[in-house]
Amino acid sequence: MRTDLLALTADSLAALTNRGLVKRAARELDGALPRLRADADGTVHGEFPGGPAASLPPGGLGAGRCTCGATGVCRHLIGVVLAYQRAGLPDGEPPADGRAGEPGEEPPAGGGAGGCGEEPPDGRRAGGPGAERPAARPRAPWSPGQVTDDELTARIGARMMAAARRAERAGYTARVRRATDADPVPQVELATATVRFLVPGDLGFVHTDTVAGSRDEVIALAVWAFRAADGRHPGAPDVRLDVGGAEAGAGSGLERALALASTVLHEGATHLGRSLDTAVADVRRHLDDAGLRWPLLAVDDLAEQLTAYHDRSAHHRPELLAGHLAELHARHRAVTRPGAASRSSVLGTAEAAETPLRRARLDGLGCRIRALGDRRIAEVYLAHGAGSMVLVLRRHWDGDAGGAEPARRRVATTTLAALATGNVVTESAVRSAGRTVRLATGRIAATTVSPSRGDWDELPPSLVVSDFAALARELDALAPRPIRPRVEAELVRAVAVAGVESVTYAPGDQRLDAVIIDRAGNPAVISATHTAAAPGRLDTLAAVLAGAEGELRFVSGIVRRAAGSVVIEPVGLAAGDRVVVPDLRPAGSSGGLAAADAGPREPLPAALADARDLLAEAAHRGLSHLPPTYGDRLAAAARRLAALGLHRVAQAVTAFAATPAGGRDQAAEQAWVDAYLRLELALDLC
Repeated sequence: MRTDLLALTADSLAALTNRGLVKRAARELDGALPRLRADADGTVHGEFPGGPAASLPPGGLGAGRCTCGATGVCRHLIGVVLAYQRAGLPDGEPPADGRAGEPGEEPPAGGGAGGCGEEPPDGRRAGGPGAERPAARPRAPWSPGQVTDDELTARIGARMMAAARRAERAGYTARVRRATDADPVPQVELATATVRFLVPGDLGFVHTDTVAGSRDEVIALAVWAFRAADGRHPGAPDVRLDVGGAEAGAGSGLERALALASTVLHEGATHLGRSLDTAVADVRRHLDDAGLRWPLLAVDDLAEQLTAYHDRSAHHRPELLAGHLAELHARHRAVTRPGAASRSSVLGTAEAAETPLRRARLDGLGCRIRALGDRRIAEVYLAHGAGSMVLVLRRHWDGDAGGAEPARRRVATTTLAALATGNVVTESAVRSAGRTVRLATGRIAATTVSPSRGDWDELPPSLVVSDFAALARELDALAPRPIRPRVEAELVRAVAVAGVESVTYAPGDQRLDAVIIDRAGNPAVISATHTAAAPGRLDTLAAVLAGAEGELRFVSGIVRRAAGSVVIEPVGLAAGDRVVVPDLRPAGSSGGLAAADAGPREPLPAALADARDLLAEAAHRGLSHLPPTYGDRLAAAARRLAALGLHRVAQAVTAFAATPAGGRDQAAEQAWVDAYLRLELALDLC
C-alpha cells in the first residue's frame, strides 16, 4: 500500500506543483479515470484514455515519469495520485486490470482536457471534485526529528550534508511548528527557507520555498531543528530555538571590521580619503567568506555613508555613520560576552547571500517613495506568505518624481503600481539575505501580476495585526535594534482597522495623524508626513480615512512604538475591494482636515536626540580632531540628561567626556561606543 500517496492532500500537491495543475488533473478525472496497476516494488502505473501513461515509483513526484512529453511533474502524475486515493479499496491497492473507483460527481462545464503543460498557478484553493478528497486515514504521531542522518544523506547527498554540517557548526535559529488538527503538516521556518514535511516519514515529499537543488541542505537543517526541539521542548506546538553553534570560536570574527571602524571613528569622515577603499574591500571579502551577513551589510552601509560624504550627496547623515560604527561593536559584544546571544541571529551566519524562490506568490502591500537629492527610490513591499515574511523590491531613478509618474515606472514587464497593488506569482524571484527581492530578467516571462482585492487576512498570522495590545507587547519584546537581524521590512504589517476615531493635520510639521481602533477598542496611530517625492500621500490618505474609497479594512505599514502608543507609517491601504497606495497617487485636495497644534517638543526625546547628534559629530569629525569647545558641550548635554532622570545615560556621556582627547586611545573609543549605544537604545524606547 502506498501510504505516501494516500497521505497527500490537495494543499500538499499544490505546494509541490501548483494549484492550477491540481485543479486541471481533478477535472479530467471526473471525465475519465485512468487504469491503475501496481508493481511489487510499489510503483503505481496509470494508463489514461488517449494514450498517455504515467508511472510513480516511491521517492516523490520528481521520480515519476509520463509519456506525455511534459517537462517536470505533469497533470497525469497528479492524476495518478488522485485516482489512487479515489480507489479506496480496503487493502489500499487498486485492481490490476480495472478502473479505480467511480467517477463520482459530474464534471464542471468547460472542464475538458487540455495540453500536458502546467496551468499558470492562480493562487486559489484547488477546486473540483476529487481535488479536496485526501484519504481520511488518521496519522500516527510523528516528528521529522525521527529521520536519521543516513536517510538524510540518501535524500540530499553527501555534498549537501557537508554544507549542512558547516551551517550547524556556525549555529542557526529555527522556528519549529509541530503538526496540529488545524495544520497537520509539521514545518520549520529557517532564515533561508520554510521547510514543510508533507508526508510522515518520507523525505521524497518535503516542500521548501527555494529552487529545487539550490539549497537542499535546508532539509537537513530542518530535521535537526526538530530533533533539537524534541529534546528540549517536547510537545510544544510552536517553539523558536537556536541549533548548533557549539564549535564556534571565542572570537566574533569581526576583528578586521572593528579595526576599520576604529580608523573611521578616530579620523572621522571629514579626514578620510579614498585610500580607505582598499581596506573596506578587504573587510568585505573577509566577512563574506566567513558568512557574517549582518556585519557585512553594516560595513556596506558604512562605506556608502563615507562615499556619500565625499560625493557631497544628500544621503550622508552623521547619525547614520555613527550608528553603523556602534552596531559593529554591539554585534561583537553580543556574541563574545558571558551568556552570549546566538551567533546566527546576531551575525547572520545561517543566511545565504541570495536564495532563488520556487513558485513564489507575493502579495503587494504598498509602496514607499523616498528622495535623496534628485534621486527617487521606490520600495515595493511584497508579503511572501509561504515564508511568513515581507520582502522589499527597489527601483530608483534620477529626475523629478512629480505627478503620477512613479506609478508608471517600469519594473521588468510590469509597473510599480501593478506590483504594489497586485498579486504576483513568479518563478524568477531571488531573495537576498536582507530580504530584498529582485526578479531575474532571464526568466521574467515566468512572472504574472493580477489585481489584488486586499484580502490580507489570508496572510500568515505573524504578518497580520488584529490586536493592537498584542502588537505593543511584541514590539516591547524585540531585541535591541543594533543586534537584531538586518531585515529590510522586519516591522511591516497588515493592520486590521475596526474604526477611525479621528483625523488631524499638523500644518507646521506637514503631518497627518489618525487614531484607529481594533475590535477590542484598543487605539493606534496612523502617522504620515508630506514629502515632495510623494505629493499625493496625505491627500490620498485623508480621502481613504474619510471613506471616499470604500470601507477601510486594513492599513499596511511600518509599525513602531512612540510615546507609549503603537504608530503605523502607512504604505498601503485595503479599502473597498482594492488596494490604494498613497505614495503613487497624484496630489489632490484635503482642505477639510482639522488643523492641530504640533505642540512643544517633548523634553526627553529632544535631550536624547541632541546628545546623540553630539556624539555623531565626534564620529563625523574624528576623535582625534575634535574642537576645544566639544568637551564643554558634551558636559552640558550630560547635565541635561541627568536633570531629566536619565542618570545611567548621563553617566555614559560623562565617562566619554572624561577620556583623553586625541591619539588612538582605545578607552575613548569604547567610552564613545558605550554612550552612543545607550543613547540610541533610549531613543528607541521613547
